[in-house]
Amino acid sequence: SIRTNKVWSTGLLAVERKASRDVIGYCGLVDSGRGAVGEPELAFELLRRTWRQGYATEASLAVLEWARSSGYEDLWATVWDWNTASRRVLAKVGFTETDRKEVDAVHGTTLFTTIRL
Repeated sequence: SIRTNKVWSTGLLAVERKASRDVIGYCGLVDSGRGAVGEPELAFELLRRTWRQGYATEASLAVLEWARSSGYEDLWATVWDWNTASRRVLAKVGFTETDRKEVDAVHGTTLFTTIRL
């Protein structure tokens, strides 16, 4: 058998509310190919009707804890510059905005953030 300190896979998890047991979005780690090898991207998206209730923060913290205990050292996340709510979530859970940006004529500017676990 093979043993490693690093996680061998990434993926998105359904975000489900405990009380009502309804799935309201996803959160997890993805290998988008835009970061360094071994540094996946945190991704989350929730249904609009559940915004501003702390679910993105709670789900992100759970994924970060899992990543830390699984041996990841650095993660990153991207966010549209106009998405102040998601930028606030990323800052709240410990991500720092970098100088790296990608400009898209249609959607706007993508900001790159990073966290050291």
